[in-house]
Amino acid sequence: MALFDAVDIIRVKRDGGALTPDQIDWTIDAYTKGVIKDEQMAALAMAIFLRGMDRGEIARWTDAMIRSGARMDFSGIGKPTADKHSTGGVGDKITLPLAPLVACFGVAVPQLSGRGLGHTGGTLDKLEAIPGWRAQLSNDEIMAQLGSGCGAVICAAGSGLAPADKRLYALRDITSTVESIALIASSIMSKKIAEGTGALVLDVKVGSGAFMKDLDAARELARTMVDLGRDAGVATRALLTDMSVPLGRKIGNALEVEESIEVLAGGGPSDVVELTCELARNMLDLAGVHDADVEAALADGRAMDRWRAMIGEQGGDPDAPLPRATHTHQLLAEAGGTVVGMDALSVGVASWRLGAGRAVKEDPVQAGAGIEIHAKPGEAVVAGQPLLTLHTDDEWRIERALQSLSGAIEIADGGSAEPRSVVLETVS
Repeated sequence: MALFDAVDIIRVKRDGGALTPDQIDWTIDAYTKGVIKDEQMAALAMAIFLRGMDRGEIARWTDAMIRSGARMDFSGIGKPTADKHSTGGVGDKITLPLAPLVACFGVAVPQLSGRGLGHTGGTLDKLEAIPGWRAQLSNDEIMAQLGSGCGAVICAAGSGLAPADKRLYALRDITSTVESIALIASSIMSKKIAEGTGALVLDVKVGSGAFMKDLDAARELARTMVDLGRDAGVATRALLTDMSVPLGRKIGNALEVEESIEVLAGGGPSDVVELTCELARNMLDLAGVHDADVEAALADGRAMDRWRAMIGEQGGDPDAPLPRATHTHQLLAEAGGTVVGMDALSVGVASWRLGAGRAVKEDPVQAGAGIEIHAKPGEAVVAGQPLLTLHTDDEWRIERALQSLSGAIEIADGGSAEPRSVVLETVS
């Protein structure tokens, strides 16, 4: 491999130039090995954030990050594979009911997931609210669980997959370079391609509670990721979905497990059910299973049976009571009318401040902390009616959460909220 100098590579991108394939290969390899220091990669990340990358650069950057580590191979399990990735939002617990639902139709779901940071929750944090459940599995355990009657696994990604991304992800978080489309797309897709799935559906969130605040930026991110997947031989499709309002009615780790179980039992909030079923249909379609009746699998208990098997295989007790927070506080409506707005970001930050999330990756999270929503946009309320219930183990956190919620809920006398589908459009 040709040798380069980190300073020269930073300068090329700082000045708006395009990096060559050899420069990109050397950069990722050198960063993985510690030759390029964090402060130099931070400067390069900021240059990429400000100057962007063309499609060729993004594709090569993604490929170099995949080649920085191992790749998983599920060809031996005898089933097609499909996975889903969400760009993150408030109340987004869809992975929990989705993985067992898709597995009902003979498609294996290797869902390698992460932890929450800031106002967006992490799938592993949610599942760890279940007593006994473990996130760390060996490759052999993953393969056995996918090949068994269960057919679905949600666990932590091994350290060998795209190690360059692991380092860069942490660096982006502390250098305010997270929102770069080039860096988001390459980060997500390097991990998902290295994971070895045959089909991938991307849930790209749009709105105040998402990284992408507007439709055009979300569309560009979705298009970039779909192209990267297709170029790597992975059948890929993206759904742009609404994150201007929290998803579902429960936010926080144990609370979101609780709501996921409601969906698996054939109930649950309509927006969570809608998105779960739409993503399941798309995953199955890309994996070659067409016209699957996913609603029936929720209604007749098949998806619940898969859930119980999946949790049990990973040491969890699906019948154990979930943790509850020690303190609660209700936010009441000051006047009657119709809820016409609920800012997802404000609600997400409030849940984080209650202890459901973390500020830095080493922080612990409270399993029982979070928020229950009693009235969502389009619903009528009377003065004094509870709008939200706040849950936390630390009473002092309530005041800071209430500060975040100031002005977050809009109630209008005689107002109405336009009904809106969760799925805004599809990019394929």
